Amino acid sequence: MSIGPEKTGAQVMIDTLLSHGVEVAWGIPGGALLPFYDDLYNSSLRHILVRHEQGAVHAADAYARVTGKLGVAIGTSGPGATNLITGIANAKMDSIPVLAITGQVATASIGTDAFQEADTYGLTIPITKYNALLKNPDDVARITEEAIRVAMSGRQGPVHIDFPKDVQSGLTRKTTPGELKVPARHIEPVPLVGDLDQLADAINHAHRPVFYVGGGAVMSGASEVLLRIAEKAQIPVVSTLTGLGAFPGTHNLHLGMLGMHGTAYANYAVQECDFILSIGARFDDRVASDTKDFASHAVKAHIDIDPAEANKRVAVDIYVQGDARVVLEQIENSVLRVETREWAKRVAELRDANPLKFTLTGSDIKPQYVIHRIWERTRGEAVVATDVGQHQMWAAQYYPLKNPRHWVTSAGLGTMGFGLPAALGAKIGKPDSEVILFSGDGSFQMNIQELGTARENNIKVKIVLFNNGFLGMVRQWQEMFHGNRLSHSQIHFNPDFTAIAGAYQIPAMAISKPEEVEAAIDFLLNTDDIALLEVRIPAEEKVFPMIPSGKAYTSMMDYEHSGDGSVFSPNQFKEN
Repeated sequence: MSIGPEKTGAQVMIDTLLSHGVEVAWGIPGGALLPFYDDLYNSSLRHILVRHEQGAVHAADAYARVTGKLGVAIGTSGPGATNLITGIANAKMDSIPVLAITGQVATASIGTDAFQEADTYGLTIPITKYNALLKNPDDVARITEEAIRVAMSGRQGPVHIDFPKDVQSGLTRKTTPGELKVPARHIEPVPLVGDLDQLADAINHAHRPVFYVGGGAVMSGASEVLLRIAEKAQIPVVSTLTGLGAFPGTHNLHLGMLGMHGTAYANYAVQECDFILSIGARFDDRVASDTKDFASHAVKAHIDIDPAEANKRVAVDIYVQGDARVVLEQIENSVLRVETREWAKRVAELRDANPLKFTLTGSDIKPQYVIHRIWERTRGEAVVATDVGQHQMWAAQYYPLKNPRHWVTSAGLGTMGFGLPAALGAKIGKPDSEVILFSGDGSFQMNIQELGTARENNIKVKIVLFNNGFLGMVRQWQEMFHGNRLSHSQIHFNPDFTAIAGAYQIPAMAISKPEEVEAAIDFLLNTDDIALLEVRIPAEEKVFPMIPSGKAYTSMMDYEHSGDGSVFSPNQFKEN
């Protein structure tokens, strides 16, 4: 423990953040954070003032997703802290390293129902990897260090520090961490446990193998070795929602997303495979809704950094605990080019017979087509952020990504309102990349005020807002499974979104006819500024394929053409 000149607790925390390479934090000051913000005033740590604390934590989350660095979100005591909770839970579900710093009333007032007091420590225990209520300035360096190390170690995730006002302003000479008190298993590399020879042998003896790739493959940086092994052994790859981008979306071996709204050919391949290897994926209910039916003819293997995921929902035959990249590197030389020509032929047949498709008409703009054209125009290289709902699934289907860490979406928690602040965080993290947000009129209005953050900081994101006057995914389920009783899913009043954008001095336009699409995309992509494109789409448009909740893959409902118009299929996303 270094003993040096006296510093405030707030200054020690800021210094510790900077020493760990933290460059930016998102937040809103308040009474219980005034000492912290006072020390932040002359700090080199960049602070971006958001309009709502939920915007802060979603932006920090997205920044972490695209950079692999720690995201930092700050909120004051009471309502400021509780406004962070949804975003912390979102980061926990998707395993994103975010440090939430909350102000708290002075230590002597804790437990007295003081003004703007809340038990933020207690509230956030279930949704964090590490949680601390600071009580002494001497502990600030150690606890901040521990929180950062835990967030970034093993299966990454959010951590929280509650920072009372008097501890922020209190003085200490203990300015470096010293000996950490968290058990080593929480901050040291995860040990590799399992039979690697058995895993490689199972791959080599499969006749119809599939790799099933999740967000863990992205987080571990496994993309390059995954590509090498898949090409060497000619094994098709399917992805979860968070796994998109881990494997090139236009590669001939990539079958797209699997599960509830996965491609039909990905789902059929999973049904027919005789071996499936989950790489950093957790067999969640959107992928394996009916656990008995999932890949029921296959030997199942699983690589995951978190032993808690082993056999949690789906029983597997082979489990290896470890970082996905490390495990794949260990088995790479042992994996052989096996005889899978018949399987490759069958997968090609499945792909050709069951492509993604939708109907183009002369009267309505189809969101799938807009996303497809933006993909073509950006060559699949943009960073794509989404909100939650139908547009999220259309983006997952129709914007195949070339690169990892270019996909920013709320998967496990499914948080509406995530998209706009997430796009801002992604753009700060990757300032040289085009960042495109796909949102819906329901989600967008949940954090629409972050347009002010975008404008104030000149964060040049491009926003595609699909407006169908409904909570679209809710409407789809109500129509299909609840007798078309559209109970409170219609938004009877939407504002003029272009006028709102104009009030924030953001260029905007709205379109409602198919012939307007190309000029609108020109406007969106060629505007050297933040830009908003409102696309008015039919309320009846649905996301297909679809596996009803709790049902087996054999219950998959695919698109069926009816009525006027021509069927459009994006030719399996072959590059121009």
